[in-house]
Amino acid sequence: MVNTRIYKMSFASVYPHYVTKAERKGKTSSDINTIIYWLTGYNEGELQFHIDNKTDFETFFELAPRINPNTSKITGIICGYRVEDIDDPLMQKIRYLDKLIDELAKGKAMEKILRQ
Repeated sequence: MVNTRIYKMSFASVYPHYVTKAERKGKTSSDINTIIYWLTGYNEGELQFHIDNKTDFETFFELAPRINPNTSKITGIICGYRVEDIDDPLMQKIRYLDKLIDELAKGKAMEKILRQ
């Protein structure tokens, strides 16, 4: 599952799609941001910086202050792959984010999404 093209995609180009997906299900951009903060350790200003500067996914995750240690609790299938079985660490982080956004859009409680 090596698709390195996504590594160079701007996070800002995908972020609105996350928001749209959540809003279609009655969720908000604030919910999306909460998930991103939990996963990456970014705060509001840092996230906005990366959106404004069109940071690519590779750099976005490389500069993340702290990947949440509970990511190992994220399991399931996304894009046809089990997230816990993805070997490439960067692709796994990207898919973790996708999985969490999917869980939000499916109406899962935020406490469960954030593995609390």
